[in-house]
Amino acid sequence: MPTAYSRRRLLATGFGLGGAALLSACTGNAGRPGPTTPVLPAPTTSFGAPAMATTLQAGVSQIDLGGITATTWAYGGALPGKELRAKAGEVLRIHVENALPTETSVHWHGVRLHNAADGVPGLTQEPIAAAASYTYEFLAPDPGTYFFHPHSGVQIDRGLYAPLIIDDPAEPGGYDHEWVLMLDDWTDGVGKSPDDILAEFKAQNGTVGTGMNHDMGGMDGMGNSPLGDVGDIAYPHYLINGRIPRAPRTLTAKPGQRARVRIINAAADTLFRVALGGHVMTVTHTDGFAVQPVETRALYLAQGERVDVVVTLGDGVFALVAAAEGKSGQGVILVRTGSGAVPPATVRPAELDTDPLLMTALMPADAARLSQREPDQIEQVTLNGQMQPYAWGMNGTVFGSDNPLRTTSGSRVRLQMTNESMMAHPMHIHGHTWSLPANGGLRKDTVLVLPMQTITADLHADNPGKWAYHCHNIYHAEIGMMTSLQY
Repeated sequence: MPTAYSRRRLLATGFGLGGAALLSACTGNAGRPGPTTPVLPAPTTSFGAPAMATTLQAGVSQIDLGGITATTWAYGGALPGKELRAKAGEVLRIHVENALPTETSVHWHGVRLHNAADGVPGLTQEPIAAAASYTYEFLAPDPGTYFFHPHSGVQIDRGLYAPLIIDDPAEPGGYDHEWVLMLDDWTDGVGKSPDDILAEFKAQNGTVGTGMNHDMGGMDGMGNSPLGDVGDIAYPHYLINGRIPRAPRTLTAKPGQRARVRIINAAADTLFRVALGGHVMTVTHTDGFAVQPVETRALYLAQGERVDVVVTLGDGVFALVAAAEGKSGQGVILVRTGSGAVPPATVRPAELDTDPLLMTALMPADAARLSQREPDQIEQVTLNGQMQPYAWGMNGTVFGSDNPLRTTSGSRVRLQMTNESMMAHPMHIHGHTWSLPANGGLRKDTVLVLPMQTITADLHADNPGKWAYHCHNIYHAEIGMMTSLQY
């Protein structure tokens, strides 16, 4: 099945941080491209003996998606890659071997680690060359649901991703099962490759428009979402834990048992609407931090976001469905607690047609709040671009021509993000967790900013370095919807 494309087109590289303009943006002359190579920090290895040490190999693999074999890139030949797990406050050491035909990197998404281990080539490290290796070592301070993926080009739109779970030693539990689900949109090895998609987009050479942009040109048969425009590509398949809907994986339990479900959106371009047929979900965490529990029958999960829910399981066979919002297609995984027929791949639980919960509508648990304090610095950030000609940027420009956000250690920085486009953008900050004052201080590292919406996000500058700040739609980031926070 061919991959369908919208009328949006890409402009310039950014997410991989590998271009010459990008390297110049990482110097003291950021915003004025030039040939200077940045001075990058050396990995820190002074943490002592790690509690968790492992080797991670990125390589070319044949992956069975459920009767469809895709040649792709993956960690350890598996999709998703093997889960990594440690306790909060422990040191992790991951030795990465690059068996890919090109350079790569690993970013530990959502973890407030030290700058040298953040995995952003051109900003925090040199890329890991083909046939080379690199060791990441860091302390994971906060419990929660995280994941890891490359920060090189559009490699996240292949099979290079896996869960990273940081447990809370003090957590009482209170559930019988724990399941980790990774949602994805899939084209590699079955449709056009992500690199070919990017090349076609870049060839269109759009220019970033500024101001409130009301270009309503839609996607080819897509875009029907109450959230506005939410994606660029109609993928051949949508997956949950590496499987297509007609060959789903099955989770087993007993009726009446409680399950904690950690859901991670690892997709490159797709926002999902998620529901478990016949059940109400209780949301307990987002992006790793505890929230005031909220019951919902469905929820939205944007690219890069994570959510933890608890469900009390009924008797039978139930479909957990991640419907591709504004697109045609879905991912499916089954929950079996008793007898019953396997639902069809096209199953649509009634819960999906209720009012889904946005993660930015949650309120934090008291223990997860950032201490209250007036901001020392307020920065206005605009999210710019339009559908035709396709182009995306921040503050009216693209990464490599941007002016980084600068602050000083110890400052409380307030970012007022205004989306001047008709596209919803999942904005992600590295090395920190935002506090959203409009939601009582809700803690998140990935925030979905809807069309024409302004979201205020506070940040405590307690982790010095050069930190990427970008849209987590990989194709938006790659054309330039990125800047950096530096101090």
